[in-house]
Amino acid sequence: MPKAKVNSKKLEEALNSNSENKEQQTMTTEQEIAFHQGALTTLVKERDGLMQMFSIVETTIQAHVKRLKELGIKFKKTSK
Repeated sequence: MPKAKVNSKKLEEALNSNSENKEQQTMTTEQEIAFHQGALTTLVKERDGLMQMFSIVETTIQAHVKRLKELGIKFKKTSK
């Protein structure tokens, strides 16, 4: 795969224009609080979804282990 060439002049222009935009994009305290509250709400919901998924995966693993034990397969305990 060929390497992409970076145009230094365009990169510099983009970086400079971005820093100018950041100065113009300041949030009020209320807006920043709302932003962080929204982010936390989203992240908590994502975490809850991951925990639910983990629970389902763990239950499925245990079901397979149980059945393998019933079929005579022995497992060694390993340390983490």
